[in-house]
Amino acid sequence: MTASTLPDDTGPANAHVIADDLEALTVAAELADAFRAGAARRDAGRVLPREELAQLKAAGLFGITVPRTHGGADVSARTLAEVFRLLASADASLSQIPQNHFVYVNVLRRQGSPEQQKFFFAEVLAGRSFGNAQSEAGTKHVQDIKTRLTPQDDGSYLLTGEKHYSTGALFADWIPVLARAEEDALHVAYVARDAPGVTVVDDWNGMGQRTTASGTVRLSGVTVAADRVVPHHLTFQGPQLHGAVAQLLHAAIDTGIASGALAEAAEFVRTKSRPWFESGFETAAEDPLLIQRFGELAVQVRASEALLVAAATAVDAATADLTDDTAAEASIAVSAVKVHAASTAVETSSALFEVSGTRSALDSLNLHRHWRDARTHTLHDPSRWKIQHIGRYVLSGTRPPRHGLI
Repeated sequence: MTASTLPDDTGPANAHVIADDLEALTVAAELADAFRAGAARRDAGRVLPREELAQLKAAGLFGITVPRTHGGADVSARTLAEVFRLLASADASLSQIPQNHFVYVNVLRRQGSPEQQKFFFAEVLAGRSFGNAQSEAGTKHVQDIKTRLTPQDDGSYLLTGEKHYSTGALFADWIPVLARAEEDALHVAYVARDAPGVTVVDDWNGMGQRTTASGTVRLSGVTVAADRVVPHHLTFQGPQLHGAVAQLLHAAIDTGIASGALAEAAEFVRTKSRPWFESGFETAAEDPLLIQRFGELAVQVRASEALLVAAATAVDAATADLTDDTAAEASIAVSAVKVHAASTAVETSSALFEVSGTRSALDSLNLHRHWRDARTHTLHDPSRWKIQHIGRYVLSGTRPPRHGLI
């Protein structure tokens, strides 16, 4: 493939184009309801959600952040966060898969050339999706990227490396690859999923998020056209919302896990739990001690939901008027919901068993998927560092760093 050759083998797609925020929310709610029924079965058997992802694409949800100038709905951060919360309340694995897609749509919005934006936004609106190949194993830390883009005489690049935790890559049409180029500058190479030299291995075996297929991507001398490479390092040279939007979606997933676990616990207690004999009530749902605990959990879930709205609102405000100060406020607001929602997801999914009783622990019911998903997803990045940045911001006005993870 030369420096300007476009792939022509992805085939036509027939996705619906969502018009606005209201339609996006309506479609997300309908699909979440449809996906909820099969979530436990898919998780238990590690059945990858290919059909469900096809429905998400066909319904147009993958295209909702494409700018209006390119034919998309360009929905608000508040709408996007709610879409993810709704999907996660039904199936946490399924909701995780598109997260990186929207991150890399944002990369194109920020640093893509007009030609790159025209091509890729049309791809997205047609129903094609981005995966992810950014994290590496065995390196010093998460930002120690060894994958290389080596310039060739014809203007193209040669891409070599190995990526892990590549959520979405197995299902994607395009795999954005985080790599170092000249002078170690960070770039994103958008590589066709079936390009020569690309191998995606479905070797993810986490205890939770079982059906995200977050496996390995191997890149062996992959030729990448110059017009498929974006200078991602420029994103962090000024005020930016790259990390805030990415983290907002993670927080929305955690919030959705918590609300889904609480709803399932309430349904179980209403329909399947027996009252404790000392309570003196005919049903478990009348037990004042259980009522108290459900009230406590509901307060935490509602707090996460409110913080999610506040954070998304701050991101929208910063998008409208991007400065160092508005970007910092958005990142701090997102950090607050990320910390709270992570804790709420783990606590609520664990308390599900406390309030539901012995029968809820039956493996055949697979209620433990909520806790496994929460415990696995909240390991993505440590809350303790977000608390540090919040504390510094409050005490001394220190803005959070521009490294893309806050």
